[in-house]
Amino acid sequence: MGLGWKIFARPLISRLDSERSHDLALSTLSKFDKSQYGKSLLSGMFQSPELPIHVLGKLFHHPLGLAAGMDKGAKALSAWPALGFSWIEYGGVTRFPQEGNPKPRMFRANSERALVNSMGFNNPGASSIRDSLISRHSSGNWPNVPVAANIGRSKKVNNEQAPADYASTLDTLWNHADIFVLNVSSPNTPGLRDLQHEDTLSSVLRECTSIRNRYQSDKPILLKLSPDCTDEQVLQIADIAMSSGLDGIVATNTTITRPEPSNTQSRIAFSQNGGVSGRPLQKRSLEVISNLYDYTNGKMTIVGVGGIDSPDSAWNAITSGASLIQLYSGLVFNGPGVTSGIVRGLKRKVSENGFSGISEAIGYSHQ
Repeated sequence: MGLGWKIFARPLISRLDSERSHDLALSTLSKFDKSQYGKSLLSGMFQSPELPIHVLGKLFHHPLGLAAGMDKGAKALSAWPALGFSWIEYGGVTRFPQEGNPKPRMFRANSERALVNSMGFNNPGASSIRDSLISRHSSGNWPNVPVAANIGRSKKVNNEQAPADYASTLDTLWNHADIFVLNVSSPNTPGLRDLQHEDTLSSVLRECTSIRNRYQSDKPILLKLSPDCTDEQVLQIADIAMSSGLDGIVATNTTITRPEPSNTQSRIAFSQNGGVSGRPLQKRSLEVISNLYDYTNGKMTIVGVGGIDSPDSAWNAITSGASLIQLYSGLVFNGPGVTSGIVRGLKRKVSENGFSGISEAIGYSHQ
């Protein structure tokens, strides 16, 4: 653990308010990504146990994946499984390359275990990412776990043009992911959350499912929604997603609400623009998961994300109705051992409850 902590996590942990430390950690990890020996080394330290689950037509080694935002440009795809993740979501990717919002745009509130970011979908654009994924495929360095692509709206596009913008990115990346997540809920692109309104959302989803129909494919398409929607809006969005033929909901994105800061560092972080992720999101994320599970009678796949940083928070998300879970901030604050620690804890809870597998725990708290 000590070695991995030094080479990967410490730059990420020590000064994440500086975006450079995130970039440094990612470039370090992308070096491991290119080396079979490097990946074996990480695997030896951080491999998670098996806790298999079959969902979205795929078999996952366990439910825990890497959330979007950590590897926006898909630079270290093959190294994440070596850190114990059973699936990876790269992006957000937009049709056009974009710089994102002005820096600084990433802040930490350590005592609240929270991050504040106003990144704004900074990424090299769909075509550039597709080209790098094509060369990854041809070099035989594709990860052996399911890969999801998170798709956002380009900043220079207005909401009327959004359906075509999303569909174009989806089309560009279609052969380079197993699952797609439509992000209409980041607070860091002006007007993006307005896409959650009924008419606009329906047309975005219609354009995207028509791309899938054109490929005559059954790849899952999910919708990532905002924790700041009212309970009523959440259920309305679920209706639109189901009637549009989507396969699931990712609950949730970051929040624009702020917890009470406990010290100066937190006060500074929470005074910045952007979305809060991490522990303050835990309670609302669970409510949204629970409401969605109830409303859809467990028929729609839910991916739980927001404040998952321990076996307990992961178990709560699953028993509330999530089939899969993801983390981001938990990795930043707890280091790379967090993944295997959570999966080991889930495995223990499965056997303590007398379940034959993790699938039996999904939505268990509703019984």
